[in-house]
Amino acid sequence: MAQTEIGTEAEAGQHAEILTSQNAKLLMLGALGVVYGDIGTSPIYAFREALVASSSGGTVASEEAVYGVLSLIIWALTLIVTIKYVVFVLRADNRGEGGTLSLMALARTAFRKQGDLLLAAGICGAALFFGDSLITPAISVLSAVEGMEVVTPTFNPYIVPLTLVILAALFAVQRYGTGRVATVFGPIMLVWFLFIGLSGLRHILDAPSILTALNPACIIYLLSDSPGVAFVTVGAIFLAVTGAEALYADLGHFGRRPIVMAWLAIVFPCLLLNYFGQGAYVLANGGKIGRPFFEMTEGWALLPMVLLATVATVIASQSVISGAYSLTRQAVQLNVLPRLTILHTSETQLGQIYMPRVNFLLAVGVMLLVVGFQQSSNLASAYGISVTGNMVVTTALLFAVMWRLWKWPLPVVIGLTLVFGLVDLGFFASNVVKVREGGWVSLVVAAIVITVMWTWVRGSRLLFEKTRKNEVPLDFLAENLVKKPPQIVPGTAVFLTSDPTSAPTALMHSLKHYKVLHENNVILSVVTAPQPYVPPRERVKMERVNDLFMRVSLTFGFMEHPNIPKALAICRKLGWKFDIMETSFFLSRRALKPSPNSGMPAWQDRLFVRMARTASDATEYFQIPTGRVVEIGTQVTV
Repeated sequence: MAQTEIGTEAEAGQHAEILTSQNAKLLMLGALGVVYGDIGTSPIYAFREALVASSSGGTVASEEAVYGVLSLIIWALTLIVTIKYVVFVLRADNRGEGGTLSLMALARTAFRKQGDLLLAAGICGAALFFGDSLITPAISVLSAVEGMEVVTPTFNPYIVPLTLVILAALFAVQRYGTGRVATVFGPIMLVWFLFIGLSGLRHILDAPSILTALNPACIIYLLSDSPGVAFVTVGAIFLAVTGAEALYADLGHFGRRPIVMAWLAIVFPCLLLNYFGQGAYVLANGGKIGRPFFEMTEGWALLPMVLLATVATVIASQSVISGAYSLTRQAVQLNVLPRLTILHTSETQLGQIYMPRVNFLLAVGVMLLVVGFQQSSNLASAYGISVTGNMVVTTALLFAVMWRLWKWPLPVVIGLTLVFGLVDLGFFASNVVKVREGGWVSLVVAAIVITVMWTWVRGSRLLFEKTRKNEVPLDFLAENLVKKPPQIVPGTAVFLTSDPTSAPTALMHSLKHYKVLHENNVILSVVTAPQPYVPPRERVKMERVNDLFMRVSLTFGFMEHPNIPKALAICRKLGWKFDIMETSFFLSRRALKPSPNSGMPAWQDRLFVRMARTASDATEYFQIPTGRVVEIGTQVTV
């Protein structure tokens, strides 16, 4: 009998290991499609642009330039992606979630007194990511369609129009969700990586000496030979590592292990093979730059390669667009942006969302970039600033996490931060010099997003302070209403408020105009936790004030979409028999007017008022049935 039990347990354990292994492989395949789309399509343009920069805009590169550029790419991928992100940054998960705002929320738990400084850093990082979200679809799809020039030069006049059609279709289908399409993203990107890896491997034999680029001495020679040209070249080199931030941003979707496995087993080796192959191809053709990525593929395989590249760049663009939705939702939950309409496109996957306003702004911005810059080589100048800036912010926030949360020795933390910081700042400086050539796009987008976010944060704080001065303490009001109660009517009234210690404006106006009070009155506040998800057992906190009043606090993670009725159903287990059909929700709708004494500049005051007016309806945002809502309007001057 004992042997049978032992055998059964062993079989169960073996079965669990098989399931875990299968799940890891599926997640690894999914990560290829979502996480590595951006960095995986960089070989289309990165090596070419770096060679053009090293030859001062010429069409022929020297042997030393080819070796130096390739060596820079190899060691940039190794140091920034493999060491910084894979080994260190991916460890800094916030309950399994990643991304700039997630890291900012994690760092703020360790530095509560420096909360505003860390908030500013998080806002800067998020703003730079939005700049990346505009440029990535434009440069990726445009560079892939440009491959048709290699097939036939007569296609040149149709490159921009076709790019606009593909992008228009991409943004148009967002409303239908990407769940079904995303299932094929992984297999397509697996084919893509194997294809580019084999393409590069085949051409390494054209010039085996290209393997010399593994020696970092090639970098020293390139940088010392012509420092001015080398500085610009370093900026172009960074195109090879754009997309590295996606490893951390998509951490919550796949987990650390599948992302690391996909990088080390497939992505990194295939990227290296392709870059080596491009380098060998250029050397074998006398240093002629051209479009080595496409030119390496000859004969019948060229057209399929262009089509596969176009599909891969669409997948890369989709990943960035989805990332922009996710980041915007985090920003709304963390109250650095006003409420925006969030539509769920999947009944099973919470991460599958669509944000109409964000989608429209991205579509307009991306298409304007394509029309304005016309060529991917022109857009390359605009690309680096946003990504390098985001990486600098990540390094700064990682310092706070390593020191205060992980409790690592300060000398180790400072040493790592200096190494990562110097590399990031070096790349950032080499990209900043390209402001006139197109880098201004990233800075303008980031400046607009920072202005909007900071205005909302500042205006919300001033509004809270102003309204709080005129509010009555809830405990005082509750005590007086017990002593001298008004007309009591059956049912439950739920009053939403951001300040549970004060009587909500809707309650005060209800008493003033209706002269009645429900037999059960709930003062409800919604709190966003500095973590992505909150378990149901930690969702609700209840506090009985007296026989007429009760405080209820609902806590949601910054990756969750608040559903008040569903959360209140948990209260039944805590003793409150919540019934949606006997409950009325009272919301205060504030009509804001700008004031000369608001504490903000007049332009910022007007911007805040406009943002508040365009914010999504609270009833819809909190998923409250419209038939159970009573809205009471108030006018506030800010």
